[in-house]
Amino acid sequence: MKRTDIIVAGAFALGLAVMHPGGLLPTAAQAASVTSQDEKTTVFDIENITCALCPVTVKTAMEAVTGVATVDVNFDKKTATVTFDPSVANVETIGIASTNAGYPAKARD
Repeated sequence: MKRTDIIVAGAFALGLAVMHPGGLLPTAAQAASVTSQDEKTTVFDIENITCALCPVTVKTAMEAVTGVATVDVNFDKKTATVTFDPSVANVETIGIASTNAGYPAKARD
């Protein structure tokens, strides 16, 4: 296949995806239906956060835990606020994920 044919086919496929009722990204209603009503939010104190890249690493490690919905890392406070489904994930597993990435995390009581 010629390069231009590949580009045209890709653009066409992308156009179809955008025109699909669901589009490429879920709508707010679709996202809400995926979110569990039994979610729990926990704040973790994070050690070793010293540079602007540290929060990215912590967030990536915590988000990799199955059941974690959102992670918000605050560089100044050295905390991570994590929302997760407790039927799938737990505080200990989330803390271990951050610790294994080099940033020991302890959940606040």
